Amino acid sequence: MDDPVSPLSFNKRSKGDSHFPWWVPVALLLILLGPFLLKPNDHAALTHYDRRLVILSPHHESIRQEFGEAFAAHWFQRTGEQVYLDWRTPGGSSEIFLFLKSEFLGAFQQAFERQEGRPMSPEMLRGFQDPKTPEEPSEGVSEGVVSARRHFLASNVGIGVDLLFGGGMPDFQQLAEAGYLVSSPQGSFAGIPAIEARHPEWFRSDVIPEILSGEVFRDDHQRWIGAVLATFGILHNKDLLRRLSVAEPPEHWEALGDPKLLGQLALADPSKSGSAAKAFELIIQEQIQKTLAAAKGPLSPKDEALLINNGWLQGLQLIQRMGANARYFTDSAAKIVLEVGRGDAAAGMAIDVYGRATQDAVARADGTSRVGFISPLGGTSVSVDPIALVRGSKDPELATAFMEFVLSMQGQKLWAFKAGTPEGPIHHALRRMPIRRDFYREDLSALMSDPLEKPYDTAAHFVYHPEWTRSLFGAIRFLIRVICVDTHEEQQAAWRILIAHGMPREALKVFHDLSGVDLESVHQKILPILNGRDKLAEVRLGRELAETFRARYRRAALIAQGEGS
Repeated sequence: MDDPVSPLSFNKRSKGDSHFPWWVPVALLLILLGPFLLKPNDHAALTHYDRRLVILSPHHESIRQEFGEAFAAHWFQRTGEQVYLDWRTPGGSSEIFLFLKSEFLGAFQQAFERQEGRPMSPEMLRGFQDPKTPEEPSEGVSEGVVSARRHFLASNVGIGVDLLFGGGMPDFQQLAEAGYLVSSPQGSFAGIPAIEARHPEWFRSDVIPEILSGEVFRDDHQRWIGAVLATFGILHNKDLLRRLSVAEPPEHWEALGDPKLLGQLALADPSKSGSAAKAFELIIQEQIQKTLAAAKGPLSPKDEALLINNGWLQGLQLIQRMGANARYFTDSAAKIVLEVGRGDAAAGMAIDVYGRATQDAVARADGTSRVGFISPLGGTSVSVDPIALVRGSKDPELATAFMEFVLSMQGQKLWAFKAGTPEGPIHHALRRMPIRRDFYREDLSALMSDPLEKPYDTAAHFVYHPEWTRSLFGAIRFLIRVICVDTHEEQQAAWRILIAHGMPREALKVFHDLSGVDLESVHQKILPILNGRDKLAEVRLGRELAETFRARYRRAALIAQGEGS
């Protein structure tokens, strides 16, 4: 950045202003509880170490253990230093985002006020983390807000965290745009640019592509890079499906809307889980693709836009049916696999790592399992779980070395090799698909837990179109919450009555009435509010839409019972 002010140094956190918006009390609470929420969870921590690396991660314990032990051994062999991997696990993507937001709020406010000798206004405290803050003052955005944003992006202010490891690409992109993730620290050559300088061959399209089938694999500003591949699929309990008289395992997303699964589906709230939001986005993308594929002949731009809108609505209608089948909406996608594995739910959406791990966890002695996992062919993209340097890292050299290790062939083997194989994981098979395209060789497949998995071939069956839904990712989370989560009681009650009365056409039409959330309405009425600065307006919109859908579900139930029109 071309900011003449010298970079700010790390300072302790401080409390904020009493006139903050709704999220600030929560942020302040997290600031106070941060040391407890993020206390080291490694009970076998080294009593003596030469260097410490603090890693914020939603990855489960098996991944943390395997990569922690392997990197510590690698670093000791390379340098003779004992390194302590200090893992911090506040929860899923939404918890990580809120934690970073609250921690940087306190850290930057303290640093700014100490250097400038003046307090930050509530507007400055909101604006310095907001990627929508312009580079120059404009109507409604003061010089003070713009200056605070410039100061932040030029600073090395930190929160005691070196790396963010794991989570979905949309969340990493959002965090990078806010300014929490960086390519290199100010005044230091580290991070992804340093890795590329040492290993330019890794950044070729035949090793780690920048984009594949529409999905971005590494940030063009080098603030994050994919570390491992991820696909989404359907986890199902075979025994429970048989008891429900479901003859075939659910191989496509549409199967999750089957009325036989009423009360038997495990789903996560997409406003709380980034992976759940991504899976729902893919469902909508698939319906748009099917709608366009069914069209005959060349399409005018107007006809194509109409079909895209129809696919959007069909995707939301499928999600409505899935929501009506849900037992409830959990806050964490990780809980879905527990429900299905225990037999408390017949099926649920899951990321591949959770699906395969659950299969292993409940496998019988003969190797068979009561749980199955299927990635719908043509229904899921191949995306990435990234890794990134956090602003203000205290040891960027060590953080860069960890990222380099993860991206090396040595680190990639940990994702895919069987436990106990040479150069593989020691304790647990992680059953993840490496990002490096050159990993998928015949001589390595025999050592893999899933030798038949060919993710780069799978990617060819589904092309993600960012122009359709990427800018609507936040809107999708919001809409599913008001259409399905906040209204779940009325939605499921109506669905139960519709099933009992043979799915009368008029009642089903009202149940699936999505007027007001078509693409035109989303772009013209909903997005401006969601992207604006007035959070009270967003709350009001959510309440209004939720009440609209509650009324539609009640009316659909009455029509099915012959009591309405």
